[in-house]
Amino acid sequence: MGKKKVPDLYRAPFPLYSVKVDPDTGLVIIAGGGGASKTGIKNAVHFLDLQLVGECQHSASLLHCHDTDTRATMNMAVGKGVIAAGQDGSCCLMQFKQCTQKEGKDANKDGEQGNARLRAGKGDKCGQDGVTPSGNTSDMKDETTRISVTALAEVQSDLNPQDPLQKVVRFSPDQSLLLTGGTDGHVRVWEFPSLKKKFDFKAHEGEIEDLDISPGNKHLVTVGRDFACSVWSGNQLSMSLKWHETVSHIDEKTYRYLACRFGKVEDQKDALRLYTVQIPHKRDRKPPPCYLTKWDGRSLLAMLTAPCGAEVISSLAVRRKMTEFISLSAFKSKLRILEAKSMQLLYYVHESHGIVVTDLAFLPHSVKGKNIKGSNETALLSVAVDSRCQLHRVARRRYFPVWLVLFFCGVLVVGVVLLLQHLFPGFI
Repeated sequence: MGKKKVPDLYRAPFPLYSVKVDPDTGLVIIAGGGGASKTGIKNAVHFLDLQLVGECQHSASLLHCHDTDTRATMNMAVGKGVIAAGQDGSCCLMQFKQCTQKEGKDANKDGEQGNARLRAGKGDKCGQDGVTPSGNTSDMKDETTRISVTALAEVQSDLNPQDPLQKVVRFSPDQSLLLTGGTDGHVRVWEFPSLKKKFDFKAHEGEIEDLDISPGNKHLVTVGRDFACSVWSGNQLSMSLKWHETVSHIDEKTYRYLACRFGKVEDQKDALRLYTVQIPHKRDRKPPPCYLTKWDGRSLLAMLTAPCGAEVISSLAVRRKMTEFISLSAFKSKLRILEAKSMQLLYYVHESHGIVVTDLAFLPHSVKGKNIKGSNETALLSVAVDSRCQLHRVARRRYFPVWLVLFFCGVLVVGVVLLLQHLFPGFI
């Protein structure tokens, strides 16, 4: 499987930086662009309709394209019909919904009036490179289904005086909070949907690489380029995690944290896990391995640390509601899917994209009671700056019941004994 080529699910007319799956509608949302440079490359958010073909294959078609003017979306969070998009040093909030053709026209009219007062200012236009503008429905897959996008608000999420850039955005599990981190090292927390700022504090020296918040909003975990993984209660530092203490002969400053994710345990209702990725701070001719650490999400004690290849990890994905699988992608476009409990490798592709993988997202088990992953045990979306969106499938594994294994072992033992008795009379 390591050399297997993965077919493209969809190809956008611009570099892709983020992919998310709306758990309520099953829409695949991808975003990216060429930025402010005048290269002719669009900046947009695409809404894809993902369909199950047969038992294990999928197809995707474009439902809607939302133009983001001169700013590319570098990261996203999606929840309950709202997108929080990181664009330069701002977090732009957009509401989307599926509607009928008539409702879509009314929404577009309202959107055009509202957008005239916003910074984006150009509505939903993506007429270049074969992508249809939102007002023209000739190339839409379904003549009755429309996606309407409305700009809600915009907040300043990074105040770096040189080059402001939001690096990460998250909704809390109950969607009562919006959290962002950027290159200025600050964590900013807003109450949602009122967008009243709750916290703004310096979490790291230098850039924040990732952050996540636990169910119940008890623990906020942040990782930065300053080698630190910090746990916060509100805006107060509770503790710092020390992964290197779980592995011998590793100095604290030789690795830095790249990503962190909370996830629930599949067969334990109240159990919670935290996963962190550590990558070498400096690269050698013979590169050392990267590491994945699993922590108890309640006590924050390390449970298991495992190497995950010498290629530098670029992305981490964890199914949050029911963590069965973990996915890692490397800068050289290698991609792995691991079983969360044992960290056993289940899926590996040597070259999934032609360049660095920028984001990953697992498909939910079902949407409105409809199975969208088919007969596969799990399915994962990946995007990269090569403009491609790919779907990686893990076929369902076949298990033998324990009683059946014991039965066959018993039959084998009896057979061996009878054979020896036949060959050597008086053996027993």
